[in-house]
Amino acid sequence: MKYVISDIHGCYREYLALLDKIHFSADDWLYVLGDAADRGPEPIKVFQDLLSRKNITYILGNHDYMFLYFLGRKGLDLADKYLEDCDPEDITDFRMWLEDGGITTARQFMKLPQKERIAVNEFLEKAKSYEVIKENEKTYILVHAGISNFSEDKPLENYDFIDFIDNRTDYEKRYYSDPNIFVITGHTPTIYIRKDHLPKIYCGNGHIAIDCGCVFGGRLAAYAIETGDVTYITSP
Repeated sequence: MKYVISDIHGCYREYLALLDKIHFSADDWLYVLGDAADRGPEPIKVFQDLLSRKNITYILGNHDYMFLYFLGRKGLDLADKYLEDCDPEDITDFRMWLEDGGITTARQFMKLPQKERIAVNEFLEKAKSYEVIKENEKTYILVHAGISNFSEDKPLENYDFIDFIDNRTDYEKRYYSDPNIFVITGHTPTIYIRKDHLPKIYCGNGHIAIDCGCVFGGRLAAYAIETGDVTYITSP
């Protein structure tokens, strides 16, 4: 079975409980639509579990990107620098990221041995910006946030990665005219999409939105591609 989840945001307990509830095994595949980092209590544990599994496809989220930019070995790598030696604008942006939930990720990451830091970095460096799944004559396009500057005739490979990770989807608009093409997204909690404001998956206009706001007291959801079944774990 192919499962899609999103926006774990450090909710390690709920993440493991969800995998247990769907009986996730080596015969299944998990697609994570980004943002395992930040806000919740144990983001580094989430990353360590993800990178230990061979049946995972990870799609980069905006919080993951900020983590890589500030602490990644190919970014500013502030974990190994003195802040007073850095560009003041970078420091301002760094502080904004910390205030937006990055503080927990940063603290836990900096406590890791160098080898484990590199492993987390390499995992995120290999993350995809999108994924396409074809199943039962349907096509599912998996992205973190949406598709900025969208044109139905524009191939996905012609977009920049930033087009998939930041700007929110317009859920009132159908992106693809083909009714068998669906865009699966995280990033925007579904309580802001659904008219009933419930922390449940939203389906409509060719969209499947699966960020049910676990870290904000909502739910962590798993969407099964083959069946359309949804499994939830409620945040305490």
